[in-house]
Amino acid sequence: MKYTIHGKSNSDGSAELRAKGSKYAFGIKAEQADLAGPAELLLSAFAACCLKNVERFASILKYTYEEAEIEVSGTRQEKPPMFTKINFTLHIKSTDPNLNPDLLFKNIQKFGTIYNTLNAVCEINGQLKLNDQ
Repeated sequence: MKYTIHGKSNSDGSAELRAKGSKYAFGIKAEQADLAGPAELLLSAFAACCLKNVERFASILKYTYEEAEIEVSGTRQEKPPMFTKINFTLHIKSTDPNLNPDLLFKNIQKFGTIYNTLNAVCEINGQLKLNDQ
């Protein structure tokens, strides 16, 4: 599979990414605290990967869920600048007895493209909470 993103920035500080039919504004100057920067976009891709796999495995593992929510944080070192650790908590609201949280969590870790890419270069710690247990 191959993916293509188009990005553009201007000297006034405006910046945007385009993927398929979506546009994402992002910040490229320190004073743009109201816009996500590249670090937040990377963590957002990680979160999207996990959430996509909750949906993907619902059909494969034959379970239903009402809602999935994820909280992600990253620890960055200065030299060289890079993430060294990612922590996340994935919350799933479901009453389906077919949902096996341990199996789902293992599948997210094993088959997530962004998850595996980041796991190769930094430590990832996470937990799955079913119905906020």
